[in-house]
Amino acid sequence: MSQRQALIKRKTRETEIELELKLDEKGVWQGTSGIGFFDHLLELFAKHSGFSLKLQAHGDLQVDFHHTVEDIGICLGQAIREALGEKKGINRYASLILPMDEVLVLCALDLSGRPGCYCSFSFQTPLIGDFAAELLEEFLRAFVNEGKFTLHLRQLSAGNSHHLAEALIKALARSLRAAVMESGMEVPSSKGVLS
Repeated sequence: MSQRQALIKRKTRETEIELELKLDEKGVWQGTSGIGFFDHLLELFAKHSGFSLKLQAHGDLQVDFHHTVEDIGICLGQAIREALGEKKGINRYASLILPMDEVLVLCALDLSGRPGCYCSFSFQTPLIGDFAAELLEEFLRAFVNEGKFTLHLRQLSAGNSHHLAEALIKALARSLRAAVMESGMEVPSSKGVLS
């Protein structure tokens, strides 16, 4: 098995981020975004994807959480794209319907090389703790655009906002885990490339 990993560094006037991703480790999460609930989601992402995710992030949290959340999404997308390289032998596609108590979500994705973020979900509350629920879609969009994959993420039944956020991240993580799994030697495309 190849070493599928990446180290991404990003520095702007608003954030400074260092993110390390290893696709073939055991769901290790280390670090902090400085945002409690978002850290909870990132830990769930690592656990359910089986990826090792290490993060050092400093952002202008005194302004709000937007820049930090979006820039972590950018870095994570760049990392997954770099770690996958030519994508030889990966499954490419994955889908999952995942329950979280009363909430039910559907996730389907294609590591196609073509970004597309198609989300359909609605939080019952604007805040989850002090985290603006709308920021989750900003994170997903940045992640998908930089990762260059197609994501469909849909809410099938409504419920608690915390449960919905967890279900969305868990479904994404488990689908990515299945899609990056190596099951052959060829690029899974009749074109011979995924881009």
